[in-house]
Amino acid sequence: MPKGYWVAHVDVEDPQAYEDYKAANAAPFAEYGARFLVRGGPCDTREGQVRARTVVIEFPSYAAALACYDSPGYQAAKALRDPVSTGDLVIVEGYGE
Repeated sequence: MPKGYWVAHVDVEDPQAYEDYKAANAAPFAEYGARFLVRGGPCDTREGQVRARTVVIEFPSYAAALACYDSPGYQAAKALRDPVSTGDLVIVEGYGE
């Protein structure tokens, strides 16, 4: 079964408040088997435009990636994130796994 991935590009306006979101997302991410592959860090944009922070999260399946996003636990964490950041998120199925 192919893995699922969240790929996000985020601008954080209030880093201190964003820490509350990170603390709140830990439980739903653990529940759905999430594993961070990329969590910020330096990057070199070669084409197009992206936001300041790139995050890639791997899930054991595409279904788990979708279920995590839709879960009450993650939606509660997202409510903390929304007022302090702007982002783009795509949930995608892995290839050839």
